[in-house]
This record gives sequence, C-alpha cells and structure tokens, in this order.
Amino acid sequence: MRILISILSLLPLRALYVLSDGLIYPLMYYVIRYRRKLSYNNIRSSFPEKSEQEIQTIQKKFYHHFADVIVEIIHSYRATDEQMRQHIHFQNPELLEELAQKTQGVFLMLGHIGNWEYTADIHKRFTLPNMQHYNVYRKQSNPSADRAMVLLREKRSGKDSGIEKHVLLRRLIAIRNIGSPFTIGLISDQKPSPGNDYYWTDFLHHDTGFLGGGEILARKFGFSVVFVKVTKPYRGHYEVVLSTITDNPASTEPFAITDEFAHRLEDNIRTQPELWLWTHNRWKWSRPQPNQV
Repeated sequence: MRILISILSLLPLRALYVLSDGLIYPLMYYVIRYRRKLSYNNIRSSFPEKSEQEIQTIQKKFYHHFADVIVEIIHSYRATDEQMRQHIHFQNPELLEELAQKTQGVFLMLGHIGNWEYTADIHKRFTLPNMQHYNVYRKQSNPSADRAMVLLREKRSGKDSGIEKHVLLRRLIAIRNIGSPFTIGLISDQKPSPGNDYYWTDFLHHDTGFLGGGEILARKFGFSVVFVKVTKPYRGHYEVVLSTITDNPASTEPFAITDEFAHRLEDNIRTQPELWLWTHNRWKWSRPQPNQV
C-alpha cells in the first residue's frame, strides 16, 4: 500500500481528481455499492424533514466528497507546505497559541467532517517557539493500513506525532513534563465500543453515545478544549474556524464539554451534510437499559 500511495502521490491533484471522478466514485457508488444502504439510512433518519430527492442528492454528494478525500490524502503525502496552504485555511490559529500559553495543552475536538486528515497541518501555522501538535488515532486491524495511516499523518505533523489511544495517558504525562506548549487532535465522534462509559445525548435525531475521554483528560490536566469547525467552499479547499469550548474545564458541569462538542458538530454537519462520514455505522449500539447496566 505504501508503494501505491508513493506512486500516486507523484500525480498533481487535478489528475487525482480525474481518478476520483472517473474511477473511485463510480466504483464505490455503483459497482461495489460501498455501504450504500447504511449511508442512506443514516442520512434519511438524520434529516426526516428532507424530501427523498434531497436525501439522494446528499448521498451522492457525500460519495463524491469521500472519493475526493481519498485522493487528497494521497496527494498530501508529497504536498509542500505552500501547496497545503492552498487547500486548507485556518482562520484563527492564534487562538491555540493564546490558550496554550495559559494552559500548556489544548485539545482539538473534531469530527469526521471535511478532510479531517488535513487538520494535522495546523502545526505548520504556529509561530510560538517549540509548540507541538499531536494526533490521537485508533490502531487499524490491518497492519499495512495502519502503517500507511501513521506514515501519512506523520508526513504533516512530524515523526512520533501520532499517539495510539491506548497509550494516550502515559504520553500525555510525558509531553506535559517536557514543559513546551502543545495541541492534541481528538476525533471525537467515533462509535464507542460496548462496555465503555459514554455520554448519551440527542444528535441528528438519534440517541447517541459519545466517548468522554477527551473531557475526562481535559479535567485531569487542566487543558483547554477547542472545537474545530470545517466547511468546504469549493472543491479542494477547506476553511477551518476554531472556537473555545472551555479554557477552564474544572469549572464546567460533568459532560458539559462533550455535550457542547456534540451540538457544535451537529450544527457544522447541517451546514454541509455531504461532508460528514455517513458510511460510519455510528448508531450501531443503543443506550443500555437499566437492567443491562
């Protein structure tokens, strides 16, 4: 897989978009029909107010976007800093530096929206000396896919910038003890596994469980929490707006941070619903009943 990515990344992005339109999109949507039933049901149940035509339009736009994300990630393997600046614009990266000077660490809570892999480029926009950026990831079951994912992320964020979620606490302690300011990207809309403790709230017309790990760690270490809003004004370009959820997590009510993230993410999705990852089986698990706890 690494060799294939390396070869394809030699192509200019406009050529990769031809591949997206002519091969990847029709293969996923028409031939393989990759999770089409799941994505349709997810969109349909999330927007009961929309017509059947609107739902189908969102679904097709999503698969076009998803195909683009695949080739954009491949392109980023060799993309220069200047090229990345042409594709993702952070409107207010200075907010992270201001918060890091106050609380040292800043958690960036984001969803699978837009091109979430591009957000790792945020550290290229820092001006504060020694400020670092890390990304938390879930290890893939396929070793080849896992190595490729880590390689692509480290290409933008630097070596050892990826933190596997099972060692996050240990790495956080080590990073904090270094004393330099830093940010950590947390993709926080993943489906929790059964048996984990999570917070339930209404999200896109579903009773939805959210992992509270980011909030728990923010409270433990006193780190600020920021929401990452992503929009796509046109193909190949993403706009990112950062907004503070809290710079004093200890002062918030339990699960208030997680709840605020969920509501802001829903607002973001409703702005451009085709940008969210609808093939994710997000609502596979239901809230446990009292006799199941």
